[in-house]
Amino acid sequence: MATITLLTDFGNDDEFVGVMKGAILSVNPSATIIDITHRVDPQDIVQAAYLIPSYYKYFPKGTVHIIVVDPGVGSDRSIIALEIKDHIFLAPDNGVLSLLLDSGDIDAAVNVHNSIYFLTPVSQTFHGRDIFAPVGAHLSLGVEISKMGTPIVQGELLRLRIPKPHLTDAGELMGAIISFDRFGNLVTNIKLDDINEFCGPHPGSKPIFEIGKSRIEGLSKSYQSAGLETPLALIGSRGYLEIAVNRSNAQQRFRVEKMDPIRVILAK
Repeated sequence: MATITLLTDFGNDDEFVGVMKGAILSVNPSATIIDITHRVDPQDIVQAAYLIPSYYKYFPKGTVHIIVVDPGVGSDRSIIALEIKDHIFLAPDNGVLSLLLDSGDIDAAVNVHNSIYFLTPVSQTFHGRDIFAPVGAHLSLGVEISKMGTPIVQGELLRLRIPKPHLTDAGELMGAIISFDRFGNLVTNIKLDDINEFCGPHPGSKPIFEIGKSRIEGLSKSYQSAGLETPLALIGSRGYLEIAVNRSNAQQRFRVEKMDPIRVILAK
């Protein structure tokens, strides 16, 4: 049974997600459609880019992953299909697949323009319904991505300048807030490996995480490792550093925004 995942910024207030599912099922009535989330912040390509590697590997090989976070819909931006480790990704060529491209595991890349797989007429504002959904459904039926268009040189695919952790001249590890989850936790772009590498030359050292003028010492194992309404730092299920407040909202506590800095220093 074919599986199709959906990741969008459509929300659930309008008909868009339901209509996309109808367009998929009209082509492949036996498809299993899984909603990853439709609550990516509007037009936030970076947030979506970080989500994709966190979920696709938990699906069976052959899954088609449709990503529609597409502020350029109706423009001259391309739609692309990638095959990576027996998974297929269908997305606008706007950089949303940047982290997958950085992995270097791409088996095939195609510019999707074969209109025989599109609905007609194609709306200039709803490619999710008229292109992504039917193309994804045909791919789920086993149609090869090579039939969807022409091959793309991977170096020509658009990549975002996604912020990555880096060392400052002052010897700090500098990261950034990428998103906020439903609980108000601050999700950063810093991985556990980044922290371990930073602390590595100083055995036994403890990292300190700075958000504005606030400091959190060391990594916790769970959201309840600190006292009630006490800030803490931990590695979340996606593998990235999170800043949380036990039984409270870190976003409100620290009054921060996406792309605000997170500094990591070593305890003296």
